[in-house]
Amino acid sequence: MSQGQGFGFGLGKMRELADAVKKAQQIQEGAKQLQEDLESMEIEGQAGGGLVKVILTGNQEPRRVEISPEALNEGAEVLSDLVSTAMKDAYQKSTETMRERMEDLTGGLNLPNLG
Repeated sequence: MSQGQGFGFGLGKMRELADAVKKAQQIQEGAKQLQEDLESMEIEGQAGGGLVKVILTGNQEPRRVEISPEALNEGAEVLSDLVSTAMKDAYQKSTETMRERMEDLTGGLNLPNLG
């Protein structure tokens, strides 16, 4: 063991560790806020040019479905397809929003690819 290096964990490494702990605490606080934001946000998916709209929270909780009177005239099979398409659209937008927010939150931290 070389003199002044202790157990291979010098002052520079201690500073890196302290910075990493501080960043982890910031991420934890940010994650809490992010969860609250996602729960209150409304993300809309739609189909048929807006004939059917599905609204989810940012964490994919269903809020409501809006069906226009014109969509009701399309028949059950078409209406079912429109609802499914709107759900998929809302889910995709919600997932993308969540991914972007997580990237913003963890920016600068070298984490393995979470996507």
